[in-house]
Amino acid sequence: VQLQASGGGLVQAGGSLRLSCTASDDTFTNHAAGWFRQTPGKEREFVAGISWSGDTTRYADSVKGRFTISRDNAKRTMYLQMTDLKPEDTATYICLVAPPWWVLSDTIRPTGVDSWGQGTLVTVSS
Repeated sequence: VQLQASGGGLVQAGGSLRLSCTASDDTFTNHAAGWFRQTPGKEREFVAGISWSGDTTRYADSVKGRFTISRDNAKRTMYLQMTDLKPEDTATYICLVAPPWWVLSDTIRPTGVDSWGQGTLVTVSS
């Protein structure tokens, strides 16, 4: 499955953005999905994950209460609503799909993933 991420851009601190990730086929509907982010010279950092049904969501502590992950399987699309953005949220946000067990792992890692998108850049100015 191919993933196309969009919605990144430049926003002031305290602002909001909504990222989207659209899948190329219906395998998306029975896979877990999620977002990582990455800045130059650093490892990919988990942001949020969601089960295939949308019933289970997971968040990094750094984004809890500010970011909301959701999905619309009929549209083969996942969303990341980001509010109260901070300069430290600046990164390339990369979407993924993974087996159902991935989002239930004790520690969510960028391994065991079935497919990665190309990323969308979010820049938060202070």
